[in-house]
Amino acid sequence: MSKLTRDLDAAVQEFHRAPRKDEWAYLFRDGVSLRVRRPAGRKRVQMLVAYGVRQDGSRELLAFRRSPGESQVAWEGSLENLYRRGLEGKNLALMVTDGCPGLAAAIQAVYPHVLHQRCWVHKMRNILEKVRKRDYEAVKKDARAICLAPSLAAAREAFEHFRQRWHQPCPRMVRQRERDLPELLTVFRSSKPLWRQLRTANVIERVFIGVRRRTRPMVCFVNVARVDRIIYSIFHRFNLEWRNRTLRVLTQAA
Repeated sequence: MSKLTRDLDAAVQEFHRAPRKDEWAYLFRDGVSLRVRRPAGRKRVQMLVAYGVRQDGSRELLAFRRSPGESQVAWEGSLENLYRRGLEGKNLALMVTDGCPGLAAAIQAVYPHVLHQRCWVHKMRNILEKVRKRDYEAVKKDARAICLAPSLAAAREAFEHFRQRWHQPCPRMVRQRERDLPELLTVFRSSKPLWRQLRTANVIERVFIGVRRRTRPMVCFVNVARVDRIIYSIFHRFNLEWRNRTLRVLTQAA
């Protein structure tokens, strides 16, 4: 068992150090939370994850980094690590994130030239958490009209309708949406067949579903080294499964 552990630890370190070719067209970034047993009791740690997709739809989980949270400093460290290993972003068309403020600021610091799309699923959830129950369905319909608009001009028109209708009953929510609007509409600069795939972080969220399913029986990790081993093993399995399986929508639009 000790030899197996040593071999796995070596594989984890190799994964963290492996050079990354600057060949990725789309980068999805998000964090998954896991519980670890510490001397002071159980605590949560974040795994900051990078999921890359090439122009032809082939994909790979490129990196994970353990962190106590999702601050700008933590995300900058994760992005800088990828940059130093070769992913300079010269071919990156878009980076898709969950909308975490720390991550958005880190992207500007490390990849200022890369377009940034905030996930509409996360944003819709944030919008609907802040509205009155009686307004829920109406706000949801108006917000979806922005997301599902047939063009950038139509999306801006739908937001203007949203702003005029809701700025009095929900002024703070409308101000936040207006502030985030440019990064919510970035996807409209991409080819139309890609919009559905690129306006959310769903592809990386599906990976996290797999992570939670495989780690749930463990309840709580006994130490951070075991977290790294398990996450590496899960990601390695995903990468092997994806070698001959592309994201079909991206393949068709390439």
